[in-house]
Amino acid sequence: MIQRGYSERDIHLALDGELPPDDLAGFERWLAANPDMQALAQRYTQDRQQLVGALEGILAEPVPERLSRLAGAKPRAGSDSRHLFRYAAAAALFVAGGLAGYLVAPQFSSATPPLVQMADNAIDAHLIYSNEKLHVVEVGADQRDHLQGWLSKRVGVKLIAPDLKNQGFELVGGRLLPAGKKTAAQFMYQDATGNRVSLYVTRDETGADTGYRVLEERGARALYWLDGGYACAVAGSTPEGTLSAIADATYKQLLEDQKG
Repeated sequence: MIQRGYSERDIHLALDGELPPDDLAGFERWLAANPDMQALAQRYTQDRQQLVGALEGILAEPVPERLSRLAGAKPRAGSDSRHLFRYAAAAALFVAGGLAGYLVAPQFSSATPPLVQMADNAIDAHLIYSNEKLHVVEVGADQRDHLQGWLSKRVGVKLIAPDLKNQGFELVGGRLLPAGKKTAAQFMYQDATGNRVSLYVTRDETGADTGYRVLEERGARALYWLDGGYACAVAGSTPEGTLSAIADATYKQLLEDQKG
């Protein structure tokens, strides 16, 4: 039997309980074989839970009179009354979605959207590649000089793979990542227990100095900042104190190397 292909659309169908039962087993195998899609599915699930939590009290409130009138209007002759209901439901969801964004957004109010997006990208990349067994990095730590030169050229800013031995982590290697219309570098590190953290770096053209900020989502956290032309994020499922020590070492080594 030929197994059909799956896509992001099937993630939404599964989340809504609309994926045909006969496709569930194949869909689960597809997710297991595609870590990026698996991470996306987890993110959509968490986003949905966050939305439901934000709207839990609002959904129990009475329907506004103007929407009640819309839902109770008589359809034109020959029209299907179900269409009117769908329009009313769509309008309600549109309002609810905007309200959910208003309720959820304040956690990001202390940072500009591009900076928060950078931290979110760092967490996404970490969750995808830190769980890889054979393809954790594109270039291994045994080619450190080549890795640093290659990523510096592609990202457009001088990069080094910081030495984090004092923090208990050894370099595994690194890779090049897309970052909107730019590129980003990811350096992956691992401690003696196999726990991994990653450094995500891209070029910053604002010249800003933000200090450290923290973003926590999907069971991971990122400590991120702008300074000296660098946009950096240290990501991992580790205590904030550990990430802070790694960020301090990274910050110092990047700026010292830039001056040198």
